[in-house]
Amino acid sequence: MRGIMRICDLRHKEVINCRDGERLGFVCDIEFDICTGCVISLIVPGPCKIWGIIGRDHEFVIPWKCIRQIGSDIILVDVEPERILVKCE
Repeated sequence: MRGIMRICDLRHKEVINCRDGERLGFVCDIEFDICTGCVISLIVPGPCKIWGIIGRDHEFVIPWKCIRQIGSDIILVDVEPERILVKCE
């Protein structure tokens, strides 16, 4: 089998940080280079604001080079959460 996956398949996978076992969430989007078509990073919604009702201010932007393994159910990444937490635009 070839190593091909659709973007919609990534959205069903949970992202887990292998440094501390923390669940970061599920992929909601990707960034890619429009010239090469290569994926640059995965976007995962950040922590919820007040009790999870109001929404989110930040998102995790996980560089492709930080992905360690993509399995059938999860994506293992090796990141420092405070370094990849980015203010939503």
